[in-house]
Amino acid sequence: MNENIKKIIEILTKKNKTISTMESCTGGCLVNSITNIEGSSEVLKFSAVTYSNEYKIKMGVNKEIIDKYTVYSIETAKEMSKNISMYTNSNYGIGITGKLNRVDKNNLYGENNIVYVSIYDKDNDKYYNITIEVDKNTREKNKEMVILEVSKILLKIINL
Repeated sequence: MNENIKKIIEILTKKNKTISTMESCTGGCLVNSITNIEGSSEVLKFSAVTYSNEYKIKMGVNKEIIDKYTVYSIETAKEMSKNISMYTNSNYGIGITGKLNRVDKNNLYGENNIVYVSIYDKDNDKYYNITIEVDKNTREKNKEMVILEVSKILLKIINL
């Protein structure tokens, strides 16, 4: 179990704050980590796994952002984080997009093995963005690496 996620749930509960996620390449790994913690229902409002461009757009990601910057970009991650936060009225929204050990025939542009993460703080209208270079041999290990990095950053943000 990721101890950071447990701490995040505790802090958000104490502060009466909520979170929602829109994940792509991690396929719901973050929300799974969150829901593995008892009491997560107090803070988690909603999660969407938007593997396709079509569903990112249906969830509010601006098609022009995808067309201009690609689906694999910090700009798309920012759209994901803000839109999921606004859709659910959550204090924090997390958007994750990127490539994990594969070429995407539907999105040929964008760097391989780079994951873009944006955490949107609705209360302060502020983005916290990180780029993670994944280097593990399996998708599963890369997802774990991403979730660990996201949890470290989120823990810092909610403790501000």
